[in-house]
Amino acid sequence: MARTSYRVRPETAVLTRGFDPALSVGSARPPVYRSSTYVFPSPEAAERAFQIVLGKVHPEGDDRADLIYARLNHPNAELAETHLVPLERSATAAAVFNSGMAAIVTVLITFLERGSSLIYTQPLYGGSQHLIHQIIEPLGFTAIGVPAGNTEALAAAIVRQPDLRLVLIETPANPTLVMTDIKAAASAISRHPRQPLLAVDNTLLGPTFQHPLMRGADLVIYSATKFLGGFSDLLGGAVIAADPELIQSLTGVRALLGNILQADESWILDSRLSTVALRMNRQSKNAQRIAEGLARHPRVKTMHYPSLFTDAAQMAIRDSQTDYPGSLMSFEIDGGRAAAFDFLRKLEIAKNAVSLGGVETLACHPKTTTHSEYSEEEFAAARINDSLVRVSVGTEHWRDLLADFTRALA
Repeated sequence: MARTSYRVRPETAVLTRGFDPALSVGSARPPVYRSSTYVFPSPEAAERAFQIVLGKVHPEGDDRADLIYARLNHPNAELAETHLVPLERSATAAAVFNSGMAAIVTVLITFLERGSSLIYTQPLYGGSQHLIHQIIEPLGFTAIGVPAGNTEALAAAIVRQPDLRLVLIETPANPTLVMTDIKAAASAISRHPRQPLLAVDNTLLGPTFQHPLMRGADLVIYSATKFLGGFSDLLGGAVIAADPELIQSLTGVRALLGNILQADESWILDSRLSTVALRMNRQSKNAQRIAEGLARHPRVKTMHYPSLFTDAAQMAIRDSQTDYPGSLMSFEIDGGRAAAFDFLRKLEIAKNAVSLGGVETLACHPKTTTHSEYSEEEFAAARINDSLVRVSVGTEHWRDLLADFTRALA
């Protein structure tokens, strides 16, 4: 592994760490290593590689297993993981997956013990909630939902569950942008006798604007499809941690499930990481201008955007754990579902599509798309209604986007 003789900043490390051009015939950037299996330098090296992968031996320092088989590890995945680490403050290790859902399900399967319980904040992304109801609960795990942003309720739920193994927080919540206090959750967990893990889905603000590991989280989960990939052309997931043993546990289960990110997608993701902060800063500036402009529109009943919070508790969480408001907004349009659909139909620059975090602006109707798996009770609890539209702002000129939204609302 290539290394510098001194510590560099994340913006430099993401372009220089872990890749030696001399090992790739002088290529300035990593090539795609499209191979299913790898040749060992010796039988002893093969033995040690399997011992490390199976958890029988714990590598020290930069020591790592020789490449074995692409379901277990491969050069492009390792490079992407190496370059994810400096982007997430306080991280030491990362694992990549073939989707964000693959990352989440691997975390749940790895760290939930038989008969144990999971606490999660609501709303979650619809796919995550559907996973909990359709897979996790039928397998015999107890799953308890707690309203996002309710610090007291979350702490109380943690105390009440003696067999708690994992707390999953999505903050800001998708699609309502409600924030949950990561540090307060970590504090409540620290008093639990079983020391459950705290996992944070950081997709909406990280790694640029929110840093969960620095506030006590154990695991940070990403849909790398979103801002990390940034161009709506790949599926990927990632989990990042300060404790490398947690990542080693995950990669062991990943090898069994076969959900590692493939070489081509790993190469694409790796090539995008150096521009994550540039893209996210532009998108956040665009979104703040647009949200503050649309909030005054007579047909916008409610605007959900961090810089426009009015609740004192939400403002306190925002100011303590986030750097900038990000590029996601949701707003309720006067006229219910018909008005929301009409708005989406009339957009010309923004695209009516699910997903988020790409350089193009996307808009959708969460109740009938991304969160359509919810029950009516869950919709009511999450405050996701027929009027709500979610917008992921891209890198277009903000004035053009504001004009497009204003025309669509007319």
